Amino acid sequence: MGFDQYHEPPEDLPAATRTFARMCASLTEEAEAIGWYAQRLAVEPDPAARAIMEDAQGEEFKHFAMDLEYLLRQTPRWRQIAEGVLFQPGDIVAHGEDAEAGSAPDDGGGGEGPGDGSLGIGSLRGEGL
Repeated sequence: MGFDQYHEPPEDLPAATRTFARMCASLTEEAEAIGWYAQRLAVEPDPAARAIMEDAQGEEFKHFAMDLEYLLRQTPRWRQIAEGVLFQPGDIVAHGEDAEAGSAPDDGGGGEGPGDGSLGIGSLRGEGL
């Protein structure tokens, strides 16, 4: 059975990277479910059915948040950028640009890798030159 969340042969990936990919897929599925419920709620006239759908959508919100928190705990740079964007008043794009520019590289997720994201060749950002 194939799994389309992998872009490299799964047997070549460390266990932590496979778990990370599964959690990314779960996050995507929860976001899709939230959107599906939003569409259903937009057209559902029956109050009892709406109440059930709203409750179910709330569960998807919770699952999305838990998946996101897990992924952020595994990827310090992602967390750092997210903290610069989430729950901030003002221009979302500007916060995103600022957060990305101020973030330290890491291994990109999956829990295994060089740790600091460095290739050992120094900074290419021109900092300290």
